[in-house]
Amino acid sequence: PREALPETKEDEYYWVDLIGLEVVNAAGEQLGKVAGLIETGASDVLRVVADNGSERLLPFVAAVVVAVEKEAGLIRVEWGSDW
Repeated sequence: PREALPETKEDEYYWVDLIGLEVVNAAGEQLGKVAGLIETGASDVLRVVADNGSERLLPFVAAVVVAVEKEAGLIRVEWGSDW
């Protein structure tokens, strides 16, 4: 159960808490919602799916993810809409 999980530290998140969050870039463009995450050797990767079904893979690293605002349902990223 969720209550059995340890509290997360600052800038730590359970994947389940990120799924469904809206991803918005610095220009205010909505890139989609987090549909899942992929674990790689180097870093975790957000799988972001737009309303039109297009998919982006964004590395979950500080250079890309500017802020995670769970209460607002947002992840702010440095990522162009044409990337």
